[in-house]
Amino acid sequence: MRKFDTKVQHLKYKVLRTVAAFAWDDKLNDNVLDIPDIIVPGKESTMRCCVYKERAIVKERVKLAMGGNKSNPNIIEVIDIACDECPMSGYEVTASCRGCLAHRCEDVCPKNAITYDANHVAHIDKSKCVNCGQCAKVCPYSAIINHQRPCEAACKVGAISAKNNDENHPAKIDNSKCIECGACVYQCPWGAITDKSFILDTIDIIKKSENNKKYKVYAVVAPTISSQFRYAKLGQVVSGIKQMGFYTVVEAALGADMVAFDEAKELVEKGFLTSSCCPAFVSYIEKHIPQMKENVSHNLSPAAAIARYIKKTDKNAKIVFIGPCTAKKQEALREDAKPYLDSVITFEELQALFDSKNIDLTTLGMDYLDNASYYGRIFARCGGLSDAVAEALKEQGVDDFDLKAVACDGIAECKVALLKASKGKLQENFIEGMACEGGCIGGAGCLTHGNRNKSEVDKYGQEAKEKTITDAISVLNMR
Repeated sequence: MRKFDTKVQHLKYKVLRTVAAFAWDDKLNDNVLDIPDIIVPGKESTMRCCVYKERAIVKERVKLAMGGNKSNPNIIEVIDIACDECPMSGYEVTASCRGCLAHRCEDVCPKNAITYDANHVAHIDKSKCVNCGQCAKVCPYSAIINHQRPCEAACKVGAISAKNNDENHPAKIDNSKCIECGACVYQCPWGAITDKSFILDTIDIIKKSENNKKYKVYAVVAPTISSQFRYAKLGQVVSGIKQMGFYTVVEAALGADMVAFDEAKELVEKGFLTSSCCPAFVSYIEKHIPQMKENVSHNLSPAAAIARYIKKTDKNAKIVFIGPCTAKKQEALREDAKPYLDSVITFEELQALFDSKNIDLTTLGMDYLDNASYYGRIFARCGGLSDAVAEALKEQGVDDFDLKAVACDGIAECKVALLKASKGKLQENFIEGMACEGGCIGGAGCLTHGNRNKSEVDKYGQEAKEKTITDAISVLNMR
């Protein structure tokens, strides 16, 4: 067993690995109904009330592993049957309530939702409460707390609520607000929220390339890969990807070099800009602060930029992006990126693919991954893009532009910076938006989620053969 952060993550992996194994052997359609029994063979394997419910939930996980609900445009979906263990969110009166005479909580409640028992202890009527929080603010004993479900607490854009018309109150995702960052996916302790998988699309692309030899499949990997497969060396991971059937492996960091160079030019031209590298950040602007859309850089993301370059130079190329980002799956469906990204999988899914083909990375030889500069690689952490843009301005000989960048670590910081900018109160002229805390190294699709070490990202960047952005891009121009 590989080391995973939680049992929930390991269960998700087992489903993906089993679905992939059937797909490689062209046996998926005949055996799909057997997968729940393979994943949950007996009572000792279940965390639910009974093994039968666990198997029913696994059936839903299998559907998501096979692409999920096609009528739902959101990459993130809720498995209703699995979402029944969390208490409802909202304000509650705790045992700290002293039944005081002041009754300030009652006075400030706009909906008359607070009443008292014979001991003057407060009680909140959930049918009336609107969760404004005024009662909690005025309680002298801090006896009223706001209880939140893990998914709601994780979602910083207010896209998750409960289906009040359902007796079990499962979580509901508002697609008009959701930015598909996947924060709720990792935080749900029951695995009731998960991302749709394109793992079958990826397998199909590889198998067709092997059968008809008409095209080559390129793996474009995010620089975060350097910290993911900690039980093997990076060179062995590259070898494993190629052994799986990929023609070659290219760094998305090379696309980051291209984006940094072009984004620096665009910033000088316009005077103010927000980054376009993080698809969840761009989605947040489009859905929550649309008045800022015109300020988003017109550059593609690094993954899409390098994919476009590959397809221009190799007409028979198919591109699969591999990274830590669930929102990248949605980006691949957008009109501006769809022509270049044929499929997207996460590092979790890559591990499942390795094991579905019985590829033991620790037994493989070393291959190499050296397509980008230091600055392209440090895009993986918060502040890396800003550093790269500053370097690009320097390499372009721009001396009369004063870069004032704000690197936003997580969507909450992005919100603050964007709101200030929308009101003309932001002092900086460049917003680097990273929806995940820490940057891409905090992405929901990481194999492990505890490593957000900025120094490790910088160390990987320093190992790059090309030390400047110009050097990295010039190699492209010579091809």
